[in-house]
Amino acid sequence: MAVLGPQYGSVERAWLAVMTEAEKVSELHQDVKNNLLNEDVEKVKNWQKEAYHKQMIGGFKEAKEAEEGFKKAQKPWAKKLKEMEAAKKTYHLACKEERLAAAREANGKTEASVTPDQQKKLHEKVDKCKQDVQKAKEKYEKSLDELNKCTPQYMESMEQVFDLCQQHEIKRLTFLKEALLDIKRHLNLTENQSYATIYRELERMILGSNTQEDLKWFSNNHGPGMHMNWPAFEEYNPDQAAAPPKKKKPDGAPPTPSTDHVAPPGDRSSVSSYDKNQTYSAEWSDDDQPAGYSGNENGGNGNSFEDDSSAGKGVRVRALYDYDGQEQDELSFKAGDELTKTEDEDEQGWCRGRLDSGQEGLYPANYVEPI
Repeated sequence: MAVLGPQYGSVERAWLAVMTEAEKVSELHQDVKNNLLNEDVEKVKNWQKEAYHKQMIGGFKEAKEAEEGFKKAQKPWAKKLKEMEAAKKTYHLACKEERLAAAREANGKTEASVTPDQQKKLHEKVDKCKQDVQKAKEKYEKSLDELNKCTPQYMESMEQVFDLCQQHEIKRLTFLKEALLDIKRHLNLTENQSYATIYRELERMILGSNTQEDLKWFSNNHGPGMHMNWPAFEEYNPDQAAAPPKKKKPDGAPPTPSTDHVAPPGDRSSVSSYDKNQTYSAEWSDDDQPAGYSGNENGGNGNSFEDDSSAGKGVRVRALYDYDGQEQDELSFKAGDELTKTEDEDEQGWCRGRLDSGQEGLYPANYVEPI
């Protein structure tokens, strides 16, 4: 995202609104998940427990009852059907035997080797087969007639069992329809007022960005319009001759040190230290950093317009007063503490030093004395 450059003012607020949109939508998606699990899934489970009762040997009671109902309705008709199938088979076998007997008799008449007695027996066989065919046919027709008489009762019994199954199926399909509508309602975020509000708010923040106001803000805070504390002529004041100018508080009022141990701190707010602590925390997106001038190029050593040629490293000094650092690059110490001065005093009255703890930073030169 480095190509987007620094974000500030109303554009920054719009940019943050885009970032928070994802968080808000993810919360709504989490609500969808919770509704599906806690409401819809539980509803299906509870209905299943009420509508389908498990058996000890496996399967469901309702399915077993439906299967037994169909078997019971089919039993009388199935018995007649079985008898009819047996009669039909007997009849067809009798017809087959009759045709074979007739064929043998016809062949016997044309062959000289067949004696008259044999021809008589073949003829008797044909007559007997015809009688068997007639009996089998009558039995077959009778069983078929009985089966047809049972068919209406069979149809009625089957329809009764089928209607019971249909009633159960109506309940199942109706419930599934309602359950699917509930799932659709939970999934469809377009009907959620909170979802619509997120994007209305996002659109409002984006449309609320004002280019001219942002440019004016940046100019007043980081450009020509910012407040500058240019050096000005100052009359000699013997009471403050030993101390650098007082540092101003953020509200413009000078600090009020105690008269026992604290001397007034120095002032590093002149134009020479303008960019010393300039940062672009919220004004730069992601890992992009400003390529422009920063006072930290000199390691945060006071006046960035001066060179580092001043010597005086490693000189031990003792604090005359208490001092609480007012910037991140300033040291804090108590009267009587000893530290090491690593750089001499600059034109603004500040020295660089190192505490015995190893921390390095700036401090007012008039707060210490050589040991």
